[in-house]
Amino acid sequence: MNRWMRSLHALLLSSGLMLAAAALANAPPAPQLAQTQDGSQRAGFQTLDFDWFDAARDRRVPVRLYLPDGARPEAPVPLVVFSHGIGGSRQGYSWLGRHWAGHGYASLHLQHVGSDRALWAGNPFELVARLQGAATDGEALARVRDLSFALDRLLGSAAGERIDAQRIAAAGHSYGANTALLAAGAMVQRDGRVLPLRDARIRAVLLLSAPPFYGEATPEQVLAPVRVPSLHVTATEDVIRIPGFYSGAQDRVAVFDATGSPRKTLAVFEGGSHSIFTDRNGAGGPRLNQQVKEATRVLSIAFLDSVFKGDERGLADWPGQFSSIVARYSHSRP
Repeated sequence: MNRWMRSLHALLLSSGLMLAAAALANAPPAPQLAQTQDGSQRAGFQTLDFDWFDAARDRRVPVRLYLPDGARPEAPVPLVVFSHGIGGSRQGYSWLGRHWAGHGYASLHLQHVGSDRALWAGNPFELVARLQGAATDGEALARVRDLSFALDRLLGSAAGERIDAQRIAAAGHSYGANTALLAAGAMVQRDGRVLPLRDARIRAVLLLSAPPFYGEATPEQVLAPVRVPSLHVTATEDVIRIPGFYSGAQDRVAVFDATGSPRKTLAVFEGGSHSIFTDRNGAGGPRLNQQVKEATRVLSIAFLDSVFKGDERGLADWPGQFSSIVARYSHSRP
């Protein structure tokens, strides 16, 4: 959003073509979007692509749904709604979507058309402007509304009959973590009034590399209203470092500290990088990358089982299982 993202705007404007060249060097190939439904089968779950359209906002909302085979109207399953980071797509973070669906949790991966992989396409000299546009108030708000719209569409569909509407979590990485927090109750003000962004259907939130809300008065003012259970995952080298802009790993911990959830969990991995949680297999080092992803998969299921099934065993066992790569672990509950 304009005020809390002003530092990012300054970064983009000051970095110019250096940033454009760096971004293009690291950009993934442009996505090939499915037209209606993929319908491809995976072991234990289906992968379904939908290209929804919100006529009220004149905005496309492509999604990918990982749906467990065991989901039935008489036995509905919990759902995780996932929001990607800047420049991502519904096809990303598949290492989480597949794992969740394989363990009985449906996973709906959003694609935010104003801040998705299309940013990497087109004239490289205009990349800075495209990235700047993706960090505006309007796009940040649109992302949260994408999430609520997608929930409306899913729960009103045939597939939605197999989803338990009382057990829904929001999740996201980086920019997507901010989106998930806003849907979970984080409060920002514009023109002297609080923006109504909370979606009451969100009962828990899973946050990977959550950035601070730039430009807001204090983190506590924004994040204290988040009262649902929260899981925060980061790493000691989860640093955003680009010419003109720096956000240290301590910012991710500050988000955890400021979040008002009475029941919240923090896991900080030793080493890593900001993009280790994306689908890139080499980020943070190939060996550590795979270890962190496996530990995060296990932790996320333990957290979901704790919130939605009342099963605390996974959270109790997790620190001992992955102690060799964990720098800090904290778990509190009322």
